[in-house]
Amino acid sequence: MRKLLTTILLSVAMYLLGIASVLAQEALPPTQYATMEEYEKATGKKIVKFSEAPMLRIKVAAGELPPVEERLPEEPAVVLPVEEIGQYGGTWHRVWGGEADAWNAYRIIWQHIVKWNRDASKVVPNVFKSWEISKDGKVYTFHLRKGLKWSDGVPFTADDVMFWYEDVLLNKELTPVFPSWLTVDGEPVKVEKVDDYTVRFKFAKPYGLFLFQIDYGDRGDTFIPKHYMKKFHPRYTPMDKLKKMAKEEGFEHWYQLFGQKRGNWYIHNPEHPTIFAWKVTVPSPATRVVFERNPYFWKVDPEGNQLPYIDRIVFDLAESAEMINFKAMTGEIDMQGRGLDIANYTLFMKNREKGDYRVIMVPDKSIGAKTMICLNQNCKDPVLRKIIQDDRFRFALSLAINREEINELVYSGLGKPRQASFVKGTPYYSEEWEKAYAEYDPERANAFLDEMGLKWDKDHEYRLRPDGKTLSLTVELTEGWADALSLIKEYWEAVGVKTNLKVEDRSLLFTRTPASEHEACVWSMASNLLSTASGCILPLYANVVHWAPEYGRWHATKGKAGQKPTGDIAKAIELWDKLVVTVDEEERDRLAREIVRLEAKHIWMIGDAAEIPYVIIAKNNFRNLATIGSCETSPENFEAEQFFFKK
Repeated sequence: MRKLLTTILLSVAMYLLGIASVLAQEALPPTQYATMEEYEKATGKKIVKFSEAPMLRIKVAAGELPPVEERLPEEPAVVLPVEEIGQYGGTWHRVWGGEADAWNAYRIIWQHIVKWNRDASKVVPNVFKSWEISKDGKVYTFHLRKGLKWSDGVPFTADDVMFWYEDVLLNKELTPVFPSWLTVDGEPVKVEKVDDYTVRFKFAKPYGLFLFQIDYGDRGDTFIPKHYMKKFHPRYTPMDKLKKMAKEEGFEHWYQLFGQKRGNWYIHNPEHPTIFAWKVTVPSPATRVVFERNPYFWKVDPEGNQLPYIDRIVFDLAESAEMINFKAMTGEIDMQGRGLDIANYTLFMKNREKGDYRVIMVPDKSIGAKTMICLNQNCKDPVLRKIIQDDRFRFALSLAINREEINELVYSGLGKPRQASFVKGTPYYSEEWEKAYAEYDPERANAFLDEMGLKWDKDHEYRLRPDGKTLSLTVELTEGWADALSLIKEYWEAVGVKTNLKVEDRSLLFTRTPASEHEACVWSMASNLLSTASGCILPLYANVVHWAPEYGRWHATKGKAGQKPTGDIAKAIELWDKLVVTVDEEERDRLAREIVRLEAKHIWMIGDAAEIPYVIIAKNNFRNLATIGSCETSPENFEAEQFFFKK
């Protein structure tokens, strides 16, 4: 009764909030112009002067910083505020789960060479102001911004890109395995400096997906501050000195010291220069991590105000997901969506006046499955491995799930029960895949298991494996998926598959799964094949695909490690490799749809529901927050630098 009441209240609240109209809105107009010249051509308006935050103006007056005109590049990017020109100042309070939740910070502050626009409909210029692609799709020439500077005032040039390429990527001690996303047909990219503000990426074969692949994870960091990091590199610093420095920091090798200075530097190393909008000043593992504005940030608003508007961001440590949601309800968070549970919607609404916040529901087209269950086809138990590799086993487990009930009880009726697949309105959506083995049919599930010869034990409690042992499956997950999996455990055990749930820290999960230590695990599935989703649905890399990490290792190492895939899995990987080098859009679409057809045929991942609105808590004075767009790389692609506190 309580869940039914919750569902009714949510439905009414969403109607009143106008969610239906939000869903109907079309693609967004430009929200960021690559240069002032581009902005002026598009709008007819001219930026004639620059302004800066009061805290920086004080430093300029004291002689601690040069004037804003000297700190900005010759061609700053122009960001259009969502609602209005903002006001400077304030501290943005958020909550995070610590080291394992590093992306909580990264997804706010990152600035890649290119970026997805707000609704993730296309890739647009960002750190690099423009590019050209050769007709054959092999050469990408990028143009940097003249006068762009690191947060310590040192110029950002092509040398910083070349340091990343020559001294890190090509150094075997720092990069034992060359990144597969920068290789085509086994041939690594070649990067060359044309001049101080031009670099060229040259591939052996056409690479039609290169721009789509860059703005994912930390791939867009195709630059490193050479003037800082060269102090820890043997090409520039004598090895004797490096060894001494490493020993003083408790390391045996120079590359360990380099990794310590560079690894997750944005939350760990205040000395590391950045071009992000905010820079860490109180690093993790402090219970309160603090970021402050970068005085050399290279974006302005239409009135010439240097961004960001907000002075600092703080991340307070929360020990559990429940604590994150509690802090949201009590008004301790200024703006956050990450970690908030849609099941708490009515509680969020009930406390909004007391907490002085509003509740925003953002339609999420970036997720193809809220719960994506990955059965490890490379698990180390040979008997279980053979069972998992049988399509009929995955079909049975999928048919055993009551998705309608999960949607009502876990997602408060807000999602759409479906298979793990691309959602409607995104490229390569397939109704066939969405519905494949997604109906609730335990009778048919039992028939598949019977057909496999998986007989019941004498008490008719669980089924038996071919070796006579109880058919048991351990599913590893983090805390956020516990509610859905507790129901799925019941469904699977009803058809005779004993299911053990192992809740663990995210960092442990992401250590065990690439090593193929798991039998099954849970994560969410992305819904953009050309960027984030490729690593979810296909075994391209060991550290991303949880349903076949050894196949991913084989693909990433070109057969030097891992296990060689066969059958339609090998065919799907082959199709992807062809798609990557295809510059013809029609052929690329054909290859993509063939991959989707194979996914629908085999159900390599099992999903429960998707299209669940993304809940965001924002203080009433926290403004310029978009209420439409893709959550795929949010809040960064919502231009966090233009958020502000209205006084």
